Amino acid sequence: MLLGSHLRRLREARGITREAAGYSIRASESKISRMELGRVSFKTRDVEDLLTLYGVNDEAERNALLSLAREANVAGWWHSYSDVLPNWFPTYVGLEGAASLIRAYEVQFVHGLLQTAAYARAVVERGMKGASPADIERRVALRMERQKYLLSTNGPEFHVVLDEAALRRPYGDREVMRGQLQHLIEISERPNVRLQVMPFGFGGHSGESGAFTILSFPESDLSDVIFLEQLTSALYLDKAEDVTQYEKAMKELQQDSPGPDESRDLLRGLIQLS
Repeated sequence: MLLGSHLRRLREARGITREAAGYSIRASESKISRMELGRVSFKTRDVEDLLTLYGVNDEAERNALLSLAREANVAGWWHSYSDVLPNWFPTYVGLEGAASLIRAYEVQFVHGLLQTAAYARAVVERGMKGASPADIERRVALRMERQKYLLSTNGPEFHVVLDEAALRRPYGDREVMRGQLQHLIEISERPNVRLQVMPFGFGGHSGESGAFTILSFPESDLSDVIFLEQLTSALYLDKAEDVTQYEKAMKELQQDSPGPDESRDLLRGLIQLS
């Protein structure tokens, strides 16, 4: 996905059509489209030829992009869970694992990176009605595995705004919810986690269109990616005008929500009520 998006921007900057790009690597227009969407593997020779066509002659830049191509062809740890994942989700897990900054707004439930195993199990059971207990446990295991990156020494910065609705909507019994709220208090104390709660009392706000995630990467020449999960698919947006709008919405959510300390107080209050 990262390499594909970068190749698309290089192609568009030179005013080259997908058809012309495909011709240069002895392939079809549809293959270029699939490459740019990160849905096929990358042959080193094809990437080299495209970089030449797009005027990328700097050796350091070429090597960096060819390195991305090699990494893209190595199956990530999450591929072992492909039997219980929708076909659009492995792309997100790969992007999440490459990000240095993750910003998110959630309204339906607690973000997956912050869920306890018991809460995650309740969420998965609700979303995968009829699934076998083994498949449910594998989905929960994947969610717990994703959290290891957040908690690692080189983990990303994670800034999340949770709508109060996500905290009041019960998944599991009272004990599960109390455990989840306590976990949020504890993990929000980590130096790389900034958790804020958007309270009901604020009224309407800039998250009115629903949940979204913004992924930023350490490579300065890679654009941010917006992830929007839908019922049967997902959208990955990286065009500047889209990114700007979502970053503006995220900034406003952060400004309008109580800070981390006040948000922890709100979480403690919800525990008392549960």
